[in-house]
Amino acid sequence: MKGTVGELGEFGLIRELTSRLTTTPAVRVGPGDDAAVVAAPDRRVVASTDILVEGRHFRRDWSTAYDVGRKAAAQNLADIAAMGAVPTALLLGLVVPAELPVTWPTELMDGLRDECQVAGAAVVGGDVVRGETITVSITALGDLRNQEPVTRAGAQPGDLVAVTGWLGWSAAGYAVLSRGFRSPRAFVEAHRRPEPPYHAGPAAAALGATAMCDVSDGLIADLGHIAEASKVRIDIRSGAIDIPTQMNDIGQAVGVDPLQWVLTGGEDHAIVATFPPDVKLPARWKVIGEVLNPSALPQVTVDGAPWTRKGGWDHFGDIES
Repeated sequence: MKGTVGELGEFGLIRELTSRLTTTPAVRVGPGDDAAVVAAPDRRVVASTDILVEGRHFRRDWSTAYDVGRKAAAQNLADIAAMGAVPTALLLGLVVPAELPVTWPTELMDGLRDECQVAGAAVVGGDVVRGETITVSITALGDLRNQEPVTRAGAQPGDLVAVTGWLGWSAAGYAVLSRGFRSPRAFVEAHRRPEPPYHAGPAAAALGATAMCDVSDGLIADLGHIAEASKVRIDIRSGAIDIPTQMNDIGQAVGVDPLQWVLTGGEDHAIVATFPPDVKLPARWKVIGEVLNPSALPQVTVDGAPWTRKGGWDHFGDIES
């Protein structure tokens, strides 16, 4: 498609974007009206929102618009799954410069649509606005299907800590890209397009998970949220976490201990949860630690000791991946 967003105009752009969408049975009224209508059989709606800003969360020389769409949808839909809910719908708020080629927002929408299909959801509406910096704002919705939400506040001493999904892959991919390389491709793609285990969230809730979240800011940081909300100490056993050979190779090449990426790298959107010790977990879950009584303040330790190296994601602090 030729031309710019400004040449196409607001309503032309909206028509082009919505024409690319698919739907699901949960969508009763989709794009084109004052608001969407999405079925909520549980009578409770799980909602989450997030914002991606060009230069802060993505770079157009590193990621295609399609990549950005997949990533934007994934990180929000993962939040829904981490509450034990099933994703149902997604809303898009998009700020773009008038001179941006039309192909960029249309490919973004393709990415959003395709990631929603992976999770069983659909894009149901949104808004577009002219602005100087590309900004993608996402609101995701989900349905609990008669389960209770699994929050960060339920971990109990004696619980097991288990994780499913990738850890450290996005951070390793970021390290590769930041040094001007594009391989190993699997890690670069993990940074561009995370693959959250959406099914694992509702399944964990059904298994009796006591607390849960997705790993968006780093394993230690996100388990820290659970420790603080639950008023417990969580100890991670580093030897229980598998580090792929290629990740070790990347770490050697760039002078970084890959355990740093695994423990503090964000944006993989794995799901980490705490479970009662007698729960039989499926093979997809890896037990990596335990919940303990807090010795003083709630905290996360690694092999019994505080983790003193920097890492994790803080929008208003220093960032080290």
